[in-house]
Amino acid sequence: MRLRALLDTDALGLRLLGGEDELERGVRGVMTTDLRDPSRYLSGGELVLTGLAWRRDAADSEPFVRILAQAGVAAVAAGTAELGDVPEDLVVACARHRLPLFAVHESVAFATITEHVVRQVSGERAGDLAAVVDRHRRMMTSGPAGGGPEVVLDLLGSDLDLRAWVLSPTGRLIAGARTAGPALPADVCAGLAAEQLAAARTGRRGPHRVTRGQTAYSLFPVRGSGRSASAPHDVRETVLSDWVLVVEADAGDWAEERLDLLHGVTQLIAVERDRRDAARTVRRRLAQEVLELVQTGAAPAEIAARLRVAAPVLLPGLGTAPHWQVVVARVDWDGGEVDGGPVAQALLEEILVDPASTGPEHSDRVAVAHTGDEAIALVPLSSVTGEHEDSGTGVLADALLASVRDPLTAGLDGDGRLTLGVSAAVHSAEGLRGALEEARHARRVAAARQGRVCAAGHQELASHVLLLPFVPDDVRRAFTARLLDPLRDYDRRHRAELIPTLEAFLDCDGSWTRCASRLHLHVNTLRYRVGRIEQLTGRDLSRLEDKLDFFLALRMS
Repeated sequence: MRLRALLDTDALGLRLLGGEDELERGVRGVMTTDLRDPSRYLSGGELVLTGLAWRRDAADSEPFVRILAQAGVAAVAAGTAELGDVPEDLVVACARHRLPLFAVHESVAFATITEHVVRQVSGERAGDLAAVVDRHRRMMTSGPAGGGPEVVLDLLGSDLDLRAWVLSPTGRLIAGARTAGPALPADVCAGLAAEQLAAARTGRRGPHRVTRGQTAYSLFPVRGSGRSASAPHDVRETVLSDWVLVVEADAGDWAEERLDLLHGVTQLIAVERDRRDAARTVRRRLAQEVLELVQTGAAPAEIAARLRVAAPVLLPGLGTAPHWQVVVARVDWDGGEVDGGPVAQALLEEILVDPASTGPEHSDRVAVAHTGDEAIALVPLSSVTGEHEDSGTGVLADALLASVRDPLTAGLDGDGRLTLGVSAAVHSAEGLRGALEEARHARRVAAARQGRVCAAGHQELASHVLLLPFVPDDVRRAFTARLLDPLRDYDRRHRAELIPTLEAFLDCDGSWTRCASRLHLHVNTLRYRVGRIEQLTGRDLSRLEDKLDFFLALRMS
């Protein structure tokens, strides 16, 4: 902005004392100081506001003004509250160094001038950045990738002083400005992703404002470039796949121009998201072909040939054929009107991204297909890189959900469920069919559990829990009600904690001393509670059959 514009703004109360010929100078910022030598804090182009506390006598004005002129400041604005008027020696010194000088009326706070200058300068810089962003968008949409999201995030940092990051719906850090300083901690990323998913489910238009500790963030959803914010769709179709732009600032009082700029940035990032999504097409096609061969009972040699084609795509430079695992995922929504297959496919691709990789071209190491409401992933386990030294372990069901459970639960928001099943590793094409069935059975075990996001691994298929998913719902409800409802009713009336006592007693294999120690009870108190349980249910907890019935009822409840 120009100095003349400041002088023409009546609300700022500025009176020109000298430098009329310099009013076309540009102002790049504002600084308030009463230091005798503020040069270390000046970078040029500032409007310097001063209350004149640095001035002890007339001889101080000349060195002060000389320092400002050498630093290249745009002008000086002196307050009159302290001395009643701007001293003549300051006027003379500014004229000597051709530095415009304003007097600030005592009724005008420096904060008012600062806010006005910052708002105007930021708006102009945002306009310049918008032009850069527009050019970058044209480059990205018309040719090869132009550097990824990091380029535009760098622009936000350098031109608007905004720290920004791009997160996946699970809270994985996709990109950050290369000058943004320390990366966001993983727990903050997961928390912000959960906030974005919860807000998106309400249908409110972004940005969504969130505070973590003492820091304010604004969350801008990154939708596919082919879909506008107002395009009609069921939010459940995309909520678990949309990225989010996180800006370390409170956008609540931003001008429309700056908000429009940030929405434009999200469109630019969406181009890169679509590009990465398109790059997965080959992997998806390979997975679909292998899946069809496995499900139709094709010969192992034919499946092995297709896997030899897939291995170089998924693991470039792999010297020997890998082991494979199968992961099955399903997203179910209440009402069933949303197709869960594509949602599960996109989500499984995100969950299985290699978190230790660098660069989008190396981040995908899986091939995911979907059939009906089910998504199926082929996960290669390298036998030469050392990353999976125990090829029989590979991907673990619990580890897949360790960092994503909270964000995904927020995205499912009470009317959806994600269930996953993980097979053991197989060493050849002959084992893939069995691995697929194993993963499907494991997913059914996960579906029998409580919670919006559940997973089960192949290790659990040798347990009694394998039987639980196949018990009809009405039978399960009747069985658990008959055994546990009397205890729940008693607990509700007397706060006796019989259910927790029963769980602890079974977990301690019926040991009175260990159970009493765990519950911090006297053994006699524990015996009284167990006796009450037996009295209310007509069962005997010294009998193995009754213990097993209680154990199964608790697992099914």
